[in-house]
Amino acid sequence: MTRTAEHFDAIVIGAGAAGLFFAGEAGARGVRVLALDHAAKLGEKIRISGGGRCNFTNIHAAPENFLSHNPKFAISALKGFTPRMFLDRVEAAKIGWHEKKLGQLFCDDGAQEIIRLLLEGCRAGGVDVRSGVSVDAISKDESAFRVETSAGGFSAPRLVIATGGKSIPKLGATGFGYRVAERFGVKVIEPRAALVPLTFEGALKDMTKALTGVAIDAAVTAAAAPTASRRATKAPAFRDGLLFTHRGLSGPSILQISSYWREGAPIEIDFFPDDDLFDALKRKRASGGGVLFQTALSDFLPRRIAQQFCAMEAWDGNLADWSDERLQAAARVLQNWRVTPSGSEGYSTAEVTLGGVDTDALQSKTMEVKSVPGLYFIGEVVDVTGWLGGYNFQWAWSSAVAAARAVAGARLDGGALNSVK
Repeated sequence: MTRTAEHFDAIVIGAGAAGLFFAGEAGARGVRVLALDHAAKLGEKIRISGGGRCNFTNIHAAPENFLSHNPKFAISALKGFTPRMFLDRVEAAKIGWHEKKLGQLFCDDGAQEIIRLLLEGCRAGGVDVRSGVSVDAISKDESAFRVETSAGGFSAPRLVIATGGKSIPKLGATGFGYRVAERFGVKVIEPRAALVPLTFEGALKDMTKALTGVAIDAAVTAAAAPTASRRATKAPAFRDGLLFTHRGLSGPSILQISSYWREGAPIEIDFFPDDDLFDALKRKRASGGGVLFQTALSDFLPRRIAQQFCAMEAWDGNLADWSDERLQAAARVLQNWRVTPSGSEGYSTAEVTLGGVDTDALQSKTMEVKSVPGLYFIGEVVDVTGWLGGYNFQWAWSSAVAAARAVAGARLDGGALNSVK
């Protein structure tokens, strides 16, 4: 780094959702911000999100909708910038939106509208946004962080890391943010793919492959995940769509449970969550049991699922000939189907990355590293991971605003870095 390095009040590395929102918010508060990203085109992960319509928040977002080694860490940021506050920005930008279900808010006209909102915020705040710039080295002295890049050298007393996790590497995701954390002695909770389809091997894979494309509403749960929380508890039962694939299981209920599932542990699936299948089958038998059991089962489940389970479990004969005990056993299988995935599809299809920068190292109100004044981590790179349905975008907005307020306040206080231990 030479003495001619261009100087800013703050540099943010990563110009995705969290990085761009931080830059615009800080810029609006008078902070001179440089935003850098190695991608040639900004906001690609935003663009493909929500099927191209960007599930930009969830109106019900609350701390209990997030996984972290410290479940209380997200409380401050989420209270400081709520879903309603981001929705106000959306409406002010005249972006049409709709609620799909369960508080999930989407753009009417596509995800590009959110990218436009973020970039316009940066322009209004005088942010210098540079894409296609790779970072070669980061160093620090008593007055500033110094960032050496393919576009030259830059310096600032505040450095914000908003590089996300490892999910969807084809869009440029890397472990850069974790390396920066380790460079400054900040612990990283082991990253893993989350909100991701689960895979099977052997007979179970053959079964799911045979049912590829079949979807059903189901309730799914998993065993306790000790690494997801210091107080490991049984995962919630997620009630939503389940989709059979050529490799295993997908759909919203499976993506949700994947964040709680761990290798070697089973998941449990209820294919008939609205009623007691045993009672339903008894009623069917009483009203006219002279049909094949498979035919009767097809009244309650998709026909191909009924066929597969009847073949696997040797469920044959007429419904009228089935005893209560046999009906109860069959219902138990279908309402408590316990299977053990062999793995997941990994980062290539994962929507987010679980784990990341240890929240114990950060100030919850500012996102600043306790031991390294002036260094901040925001968004997905932090060990805060939301449920499916707009929660992770809300974490990006909330953590970005927390850092922007802190950086703006530090600038007003004079902006000098304290000495680092």
